[in-house]
Amino acid sequence: MANKVVLSCVQCGSRNYTVPASKEGSSERLELKKYCSHCKAHTVHKQTL
Repeated sequence: MANKVVLSCVQCGSRNYTVPASKEGSSERLELKKYCSHCKAHTVHKQTL
């Protein structure tokens, strides 16, 4: 089973997305601009722990 990374919105804090984890195990957190259904806007989503 593949490892998953959870992304949460930086504005409202809701956890909206899961994406597959990278294989090399980078120490940096993933940061993507995605649509948040709670904010109803495209916002930055960061990797949670």
